[in-house]
Amino acid sequence: MGLGVGLFLIAIGAILAFAVTAHTSGVDIQTVGWILMGVGLAGVLLSLLLWSTFFGPGYWAHRRAPHVEERQPPP
Repeated sequence: MGLGVGLFLIAIGAILAFAVTAHTSGVDIQTVGWILMGVGLAGVLLSLLLWSTFFGPGYWAHRRAPHVEERQPPP
C-alpha cells in the first residue's frame, strides 16, 4: 500500500465515520469508517517509514545521473 492509497482510505473512512448518518441492519457504517481510517493511517506510517529503505539513500539520484565514459588519451 502506498502513500496515496493510505490517504484515500483515511478520507473514505472519515467520510463514513463522520458524515454518513444512514443506519443499516447488518453493518455499522461508523465502525467501518474507523477501521478504514486505522488501516489507512497504518499504511501511511509504514510507507513513510520504509520509503528510503527500499532502494537505499540516493538510489534515484544515481539512476538519473548521465553515464559518462572516460576515454584514455591515444598513446
